[in-house]
Amino acid sequence: MTIKTIETEHQSAGRYAYFAKRDAAFKHAMNASRWSDKIKLKADQIKTVLEMLYSYQDVKVTNCKKHIRVKVFNPYPRDKQSKIKLREFETDWANQGIVRVKTAQGIIYRVK
Repeated sequence: MTIKTIETEHQSAGRYAYFAKRDAAFKHAMNASRWSDKIKLKADQIKTVLEMLYSYQDVKVTNCKKHIRVKVFNPYPRDKQSKIKLREFETDWANQGIVRVKTAQGIIYRVK
């Protein structure tokens, strides 16, 4: 089974970027209590794998209402071996119900 990929388009917050960032941080803190330690651990494990297999600008874990999001900003695989290993991990994650979302800023993995 291959991982389900969704592509999205988002607009910049423009001059409201400060308030959007502050609002996102507040929601992240409020939604942290929604998720069990087991799911948070899974998100951290995914983050660690992505940090090893991608060259990136940043990797962040965010608590949302419906899922935990692991976002890789400006990613590209380090080499061919990393690409192959990433496919293997994504196949395993797809079996666990994890969805990949491509945006203009990077790639998001949604952990439910």
